Amino acid sequence: MSRPPPVRLSAWRFVTTFGAVSLLADVVYEGARSITGPLLASLGATALVVGVVTGVGEAAALVLRVVSGPLADRTGRFWTWAIAGYFLTVATVPFLGVAGALWIAAALVIAERVGKAVRSPAKDTLLSHATAVTGRGRGFAVHEAMDQVGAFAGPLAVAAMLVIFDGDYGPTFALQAIPGAGVLVLLFWLRSAVPQPGLYECAAPHPEPGPARTFVRALPRSFWLYSGFSALTMTGFATFGVLSFHQVTSGVVAVAAVPVIYAAAMAADAVAALVLGWRYDRVGPRVLGWLPVLAALVPLLAFGAHIAMVVAGALLWGAAVGIQESTLRAVVADLVEPGRRATAYGIYAAVIGAAAAVGGALTGFLYSQSVTALVVVVAGIQILALGFLPVVWRAARGHRR
Repeated sequence: MSRPPPVRLSAWRFVTTFGAVSLLADVVYEGARSITGPLLASLGATALVVGVVTGVGEAAALVLRVVSGPLADRTGRFWTWAIAGYFLTVATVPFLGVAGALWIAAALVIAERVGKAVRSPAKDTLLSHATAVTGRGRGFAVHEAMDQVGAFAGPLAVAAMLVIFDGDYGPTFALQAIPGAGVLVLLFWLRSAVPQPGLYECAAPHPEPGPARTFVRALPRSFWLYSGFSALTMTGFATFGVLSFHQVTSGVVAVAAVPVIYAAAMAADAVAALVLGWRYDRVGPRVLGWLPVLAALVPLLAFGAHIAMVVAGALLWGAAVGIQESTLRAVVADLVEPGRRATAYGIYAAVIGAAAAVGGALTGFLYSQSVTALVVVVAGIQILALGFLPVVWRAARGHRR
C-alpha cells in the first residue's frame, strides 16, 4: 500500500499561501465588482436591472455550490474544482471592458460569479483541514484578511487606471489579466506542495461517498438552523452594485471615487474578519449577533445624500461582508464532519444564495420606489433574524459539545 505524499508546508503557511492566491484573485474580481454598477449604468441599466444582475450573480455564486459541493465530496478532487473555478473567474473579467452591450456585460458578471461557485466548496474544504490546526476562527479570519488586501488594492488600482485612461473601461479591465495569471501559477505550486491537505486534520474516518441525498440527510439539525438564520440576514442585505448605483446616479460621488469607497469597505471587511474570527474561537457563535445589526444599519446610511453617510454605510457593509466570508464559514466547519463538508458548504451557499437573489432584487426595487421603505423593510428582516439567533446558538453549542 503506497504512502500518501508528505505535507511540505505547515498549516499556517498553507493558510497564508492560499490567502495569497485569494489576494491576487481579489485584485481581479473585486476590482471589477467595485465598478459593476457604473459599468452597467453606462450601458443603459436602471437601478432595478443593476439589482437583479448583481443579485443573480451573487445567487449563482452561492446556489450553484449545491452542485459543485457534493461533486467535490464524491470525486475527492478538491484541487481540480478549486483551480477550475479560479480559472473561470480570471478568464472572464478582462473582457468586461469590451462587452459593448448590456446583456454581454451582465452575462460576464454572472459568469465570474459562477467561477466562485465552482471553486468555493472545494477551497473552503481544503482550508478547513488546515484550520483544524490553526483554530477555525483564526485560520479563516487570517485568510479572509489577506483576501481583503487584494479586495482593497484591486479597486484602488481600478480607480487609478480609470484616471489614467480617462474613464475607458477597456484597458482598465484588460490589465486585470496580469494578477489573474499569478493566481493560476501560485495555485499549481500550492497543489504540488500539499496534494492532500486532509492530512492536517486528525479526525474520524470519512464516510464513503454515496448518493447526494444521503449526504443531505446526514447533515446535523444545527447546520439547517444555522443556514436558515444566514438566509434571513441575506434577504435583507443590499449588494454593492445597488450602493454604487446610488453613489453615482445621485451625484454624491464621481465614478472614479467609487472604487476608493469600495476599497475602504474591503479594509473594514478585513478588520471585522480578524476581530470576530478571533472572538469566535473564544466565545463561539454568539458573535453572529453582529451580522443582522450591521445589515440593518447599512441602508440607513449608504443611501443618504451626503458623502459622510455614504462612506459610513459602505464601511458597515464591508464589515458585514467580513463576517459572512470568515466567521460564517468557520461555523460550518465546526458543525459538519470532514467527509461531508464540501457538500455542506455547497448546500449552505445554495440556501443563502437564493436569499441573495431575493435581496438584490428587493433592495433594487425598493430603492427605485422609496429609500424610506427600503430602510424599514431591511430593518424588519434583520430584527426577525436577531429573534431567531438564540435558537441557532443553543443548537450550535449542543453540537460543539
